[in-house]
Amino acid sequence: MTIYLTGDAASDALLDDSPLALLLGMLLDQQVTMETAFAGPEKLRQRLGTLDAATIAHTEPEAFVEICRQSPAVHRFPGSMAARVQELCAIIEREWGGDAAAIWTSPGSDGAAPSGAEVLRRLKQLPGFGEQKARIFLALLGKQRGLDAAGWREASAPYGEEGSYRSVADITDADSLGLVREAKKAAKAAAKAAKG
Repeated sequence: MTIYLTGDAASDALLDDSPLALLLGMLLDQQVTMETAFAGPEKLRQRLGTLDAATIAHTEPEAFVEICRQSPAVHRFPGSMAARVQELCAIIEREWGGDAAAIWTSPGSDGAAPSGAEVLRRLKQLPGFGEQKARIFLALLGKQRGLDAAGWREASAPYGEEGSYRSVADITDADSLGLVREAKKAAKAAAKAAKG
């Protein structure tokens, strides 16, 4: 299944091809539009000439902030998000051999494939990945990237629910994008009404 998150062919193609790009897009997905967040990795690739965890991790921090700040900016908060991106890439290099996909594919200490609960635990250890973001990303992996870890739907609940339109995990075309936006709008309205 081809990723459909940015409306830009090159950005979506990179998300489709690069687990690191997809993970970084999810990291950037806060306080900016989804399209801006998930287009961020392609901006980095263009500016760095590569999208590689080690390269990003070892870029001089002030220089990396400037790379993120170039117009159009990678994120509306280029300084803080640049630091978080570099921190995430350093962890991927150090703990996962530079391979972002290893987070959800590497066997556990018992040699078995990781369960959905284990993948969720690993995601939650990453900077910027709280409970909700980790569950959404796990659902995205299961629904669109072929992750078949045992119990991934339960571990990603409610985002892993089949036929739901709650998050980026459910966006595959313009119609599903509209449904997700409607669901988020309704959820915000319900939360506001509950606060009363």
